[in-house]
Amino acid sequence: MLIGITGQIGSGKTEVARLFRKHRAFVISADKIGHDVVDNDPKVLGKLVAAFGQGIINSRGRLNRKQLAQIAFSSTRGKAKLDSIVHPPLLKELSRQVRNAQIRNKLVVVDAALLIEWGWHKKVDYLLVVLAPNRAKIARLMNKGYSQREAHSRLKSQLSARRYRQVADRVIYNNKSLAALEVQVKEIISALTKKG
Repeated sequence: MLIGITGQIGSGKTEVARLFRKHRAFVISADKIGHDVVDNDPKVLGKLVAAFGQGIINSRGRLNRKQLAQIAFSSTRGKAKLDSIVHPPLLKELSRQVRNAQIRNKLVVVDAALLIEWGWHKKVDYLLVVLAPNRAKIARLMNKGYSQREAHSRLKSQLSARRYRQVADRVIYNNKSLAALEVQVKEIISALTKKG
């Protein structure tokens, strides 16, 4: 069974995915694939430099993700350009990893903020959406080093909670403790393993 986990940045998707992994699901992170694509594909890095300038490269010749994000997320056009460069190779690798994982695993989870935008909500067997209060998302993002303005900008560039709820098979509300979150995940795993 292929499960998709999605939701806005800072909602706790990765924590939910970690809990699935803890309970023996095979988890694939779209963020990790995206980082690998950018770090290991010189063509992608070259396209990013051409689009956003040499300033996105640090003194060691590596991508400065924070600088790229500041430039790319400052406008709708910049974000669209970033997506057009990174998403095609990312989605190709995501598809490959999912195919391989499904051969050997009963429960495969894809953790991806843009699952719906990519149309993957139609490819998964079960779609989980993680929602959290805005103040909690902002606080989590600021704990990761985002300024308050950057956090608001990132959230503004994503789908609304209403849109996520419209396509979800199940919504996980991440507004309590980690233990409460784990209870929800265990209930879902139990229901899904009985089902299929």
